[in-house]
Amino acid sequence: MTTRVRPSSKRCAVIGGSGFLGRHLVEKLADKGYTVSVFDIRQSYELPGVTFYLGDLCDKQALLPALRDVSLVFHCASPAPGADDRALFERVNISGTRTVIQACHEAGVQKLVLTSSASVVFEGTDIKNGKEDLPYAKKPIDFYTLTKIQQEKLVLEACDKENGFLTVAIRPHGIFGPRDPQLVPILVDTARRGKMKFIIGNGSNLVDFTYVENVVHGHVLAAERLRPESPICGQAYHITNDEPVFFWDFMSQILVGLGYNAPRYHLPYWLVYGIALLLWVLTVLLRPLVSWKPTFTPMRVALAGTHHYYSCARAKQDMGYQPVVSLKDAIMLTVESYPHLRQGA
Repeated sequence: MTTRVRPSSKRCAVIGGSGFLGRHLVEKLADKGYTVSVFDIRQSYELPGVTFYLGDLCDKQALLPALRDVSLVFHCASPAPGADDRALFERVNISGTRTVIQACHEAGVQKLVLTSSASVVFEGTDIKNGKEDLPYAKKPIDFYTLTKIQQEKLVLEACDKENGFLTVAIRPHGIFGPRDPQLVPILVDTARRGKMKFIIGNGSNLVDFTYVENVVHGHVLAAERLRPESPICGQAYHITNDEPVFFWDFMSQILVGLGYNAPRYHLPYWLVYGIALLLWVLTVLLRPLVSWKPTFTPMRVALAGTHHYYSCARAKQDMGYQPVVSLKDAIMLTVESYPHLRQGA
């Protein structure tokens, strides 16, 4: 017979705890006095108060030991958005999430906090101060978005107050910060290859970039507020820095901070998007014969050339959310954390 742990217990599990966001979340939870189980298919690490479990997300029997005597689970596992592999996204984001929910029920877990994405409502066109009541994208712009929509639906529909299983989804956007394996390293690599000279569009599109510590803060607040009487049960929440910035200004600040030149020359948005779409179609058609990934995908072009920023009003009202690190300080801390990526390093 499974013994249920009281919700006040400070025992939790982080699925995907070796990833960029997951590792920051684990460190914050350990610092706050939680006893943390980390489950991941990737490398383990040592941290006081943390126990590591290595395994496949879709293997329930491997997952169950990590959830033993745990009342709270954070589900952060996902392939990188740029991984153009539909089967992988479906396996991890959909099948893996079904397994997580089943394992939570079996282990007597009471609260599940999902790391979703603001991209679940993004179709490649402008979103200005978007709220959570925007409909899911009817034409998702990539496989990542397609499967994140289905993942979020699975988790939110699993919320069951009567049986003591509460869920909430956090939708961050444009996560960045120290140890990020995606945004800054890819940006620097592109600059080193001489391909960061151009601005897509007129450069006036506002977007959200969210410092990792603010995303962690949003997750912890959601977990602490997730109670049967709370309005957050079964809901999704945008978490951002709440400071929309011009996309190319943000990129330029990172590049210049690391000693590289900022992009200067403008290219028409629809021209670049059309080329990216053509290259993507050719990649799909030639995939059985040629293994080739274009630098610019339709999703990347859309993210670089459209407005996409979101309201945090609901998170402020229901969870008391406020960013803990400003965008200015976040950029400075991020640049300082990458001395090995500086020009000439």
